[in-house]
Amino acid sequence: MSIPAGNIVGKIGYKNGMVLGFSISALGALLFFPASVFHQYGLFLAALFIVAVGIVLLQVAANPYVTVLGPAKTASSRLALIQGVGSVGTTVAPLLGAYFILSRLSESHASSAAVRYPYWGIAGLLIVIALVVFRLKLPVIKPQADSTSSATGEKKSVLSFRNLNFGVVAIFLYVGAEVSIGTFLTNYISDTLHIEVKSANSYVAFYWGSMVVGRLIGAAALKAIKPSYVLGFCAAISMALVLVSISSGGQIAVWSMISVGLFNSVMFAVIFSLSVNGLGKYTTKASGMLSTAIAGGAIISFSQGFLKDHFTWQIAFILPLLCYLYILFYAVNGYKSRYSI
Repeated sequence: MSIPAGNIVGKIGYKNGMVLGFSISALGALLFFPASVFHQYGLFLAALFIVAVGIVLLQVAANPYVTVLGPAKTASSRLALIQGVGSVGTTVAPLLGAYFILSRLSESHASSAAVRYPYWGIAGLLIVIALVVFRLKLPVIKPQADSTSSATGEKKSVLSFRNLNFGVVAIFLYVGAEVSIGTFLTNYISDTLHIEVKSANSYVAFYWGSMVVGRLIGAAALKAIKPSYVLGFCAAISMALVLVSISSGGQIAVWSMISVGLFNSVMFAVIFSLSVNGLGKYTTKASGMLSTAIAGGAIISFSQGFLKDHFTWQIAFILPLLCYLYILFYAVNGYKSRYSI
């Protein structure tokens, strides 16, 4: 849905795209009520799909809007700050969900009443946010003619941009590495320290928590340091940490892998901003392509799981290591905006 969403945002604008995204997600949240009443799994999937469509629209509209809402040199800093705030929400939301939904579950209401009213509340909040954004007097920047337009002439298509083409792959591999490490971290720690999975799971919070800290710190650092330098540094350190982890054992192996989260923190923001730099009227289409590349989180994780099933943890973690190697290439050369066509 990301590429069609890019076309929609290109026609209606960034602000309207965000309003539409919040509204569609609110509609999806409301549909959880009839799904819980009729106890139909298909309705739950449909509601979840509609929520996801709204989130896709929101991402496709908001991410490029943040990058063009100010000087290009600080675009990565703004996007990192926004993602840092979003990460706080990612941390708090499961706790609230556990309190309002899981804590009130009983065997007789496990799939019905417990999920109805919380989702009404979520829908109401999303509608309020949509109305607030609609009423806000945000700077009007048309996707077809934003200030990032390149001075080197008209391009044939969105695929004419070298930095975007390499950037789509970089986003695919970055999200893949981030998610695959986070997905298998519990089992990796359990096997490394020879402890129960339940005990190992407590370590994982430090991985995701370090990303929150890193994004907030990175937002400040990216104002003073060239984004490509920051990206190259983070990719190189991530490679080193993975190598240390798979070549050692015990607490060193565990904390080395956990520390990768800190350096993952700003990669998405930097790659995204470098990928859309100079794209002008193609920015929204590029945003759709970059959002589609998030599918790397599923594909790389599956691939790493396959490697672990057939080989060892050391072999399996070579995959995210190669992902960071490509990101290092992107930071050194791939981000440079020469035409590929």
